[in-house]
Amino acid sequence: MDLLVAARPGRGCTVVEVRGDLDMATSPQLREGVERLIGAGDRRVVVDLTSVGFMDSSALGALVTAFKAVRDAGGRLCVAGPQQPVRSVFAITSVDRVVEVYDTVAAAEAGLAGE
Repeated sequence: MDLLVAARPGRGCTVVEVRGDLDMATSPQLREGVERLIGAGDRRVVVDLTSVGFMDSSALGALVTAFKAVRDAGGRLCVAGPQQPVRSVFAITSVDRVVEVYDTVAAAEAGLAGE
């Protein structure tokens, strides 16, 4: 399955909708998309993983790199809606202790707005 990455305005943030599998071949697309947002001045980013069924370690690395880039630019990046297999990758690697993981995009938007 091809990866689709699209950004849209959210409530006080930018939501990056991701559809497909995140792996070594597709994760650069996500990283580059977030880098473009930072370059455009976006500082609050929600990565919507609701439609991602699989994520490997290279994709996790791309998300951590994106998280650091947003943080270094003075912003926040969080993840929303991961399905159980993807959520397990965050938990097993303890990345969920660094990158905030929300059940829904609405919860993530509220979390970013509450800072």
